[in-house]
Amino acid sequence: MQPALPFKIPESVLVVIHTPDLQVLLIERADHPGYWQSVTGSLDRPDEPPAETARREVLEETGFDVDALGGVLTDWQLANVYDIYPHWRHRYAPGVTRNTEHVFGLLLPAPLTPTLAPREHLAWQWLPWAQAADRCFSPSNAEAVLQLPRFVAAAVPMP
Repeated sequence: MQPALPFKIPESVLVVIHTPDLQVLLIERADHPGYWQSVTGSLDRPDEPPAETARREVLEETGFDVDALGGVLTDWQLANVYDIYPHWRHRYAPGVTRNTEHVFGLLLPAPLTPTLAPREHLAWQWLPWAQAADRCFSPSNAEAVLQLPRFVAAAVPMP
């Protein structure tokens, strides 16, 4: 097992968990009550594939085992590069101010009840996609949720 890195890697994933009828799961951050978001998390090591990070973070933050649930994880081939919020920069190496976030969608057959890690999240809710986008504190998260109908439509075979 590799030793833990002293600082977070400035590369992460955002996983929009949704149902076929475009309900979106949001979770409330424990360290900032009122901040609602999709599943997010940083790579554990520089060579960790983002899809592996996405599966790990979904399991850690919701208790959902993507494969066991028959979920469909899709790499949306989007990467957001943004400034790290100043109150979270201490988690990164000195001088690191930007993060690259890889966006994924996770289709579940129906809304499920997550098992939250209490140190990370306080509450959860399933919302229609437009309401979920309005609730997200992060602009990149809101934009990803707004893209959901386009990605779901693209995944359906055309007649």
